[in-house]
Amino acid sequence: MAEGTRGYAQRVDIRAGIETVWQALVDPKILSRWYAPAVRIDARERGLYSVRLDARHTLDAHIDVFVPPRRLRLIYMPFAGMPDKEAVVIEDFLLDHDETAAPEAAAAAITVVRLLGSGVPDSSVWNPIYQRLRTGWGRALLRLKIMLERPPGTAGAPARARAQLKRPAGS
Repeated sequence: MAEGTRGYAQRVDIRAGIETVWQALVDPKILSRWYAPAVRIDARERGLYSVRLDARHTLDAHIDVFVPPRRLRLIYMPFAGMPDKEAVVIEDFLLDHDETAAPEAAAAAITVVRLLGSGVPDSSVWNPIYQRLRTGWGRALLRLKIMLERPPGTAGAPARARAQLKRPAGS
């Protein structure tokens, strides 16, 4: 009997413009500051999205949908430790403006980031991978929020990352 699949959803509201948040998802230099130490991205439809989480874990995905600055859908290739090589794990990032923000927040752009994961088999052997995906992305999205919301001029890598986002291309 075939088993079902399960998914997960994450949401984070970030006090930053949608273009800034989009760049943090698709620019390898910026992504490596808040998500994974080694990143390769061919940012286009049918491109590659590859992140090395640590010495033993690399996740390679095919970019299935690429709609800047609104949507990025990744279809993961089988990775080490997957109990079932036939499983198809998908993650879909959806970015939008928060239209319901209070008037006092209107001066600051708020971008809503939703991450919808699906295709994780609903079997006990997949529980560790499922937990790692859910909790890992929850933590990573909070790191992204902190990095982008940290006030300008504060010390550390997040301020440098924000400055890099604001620099014109080629500078």
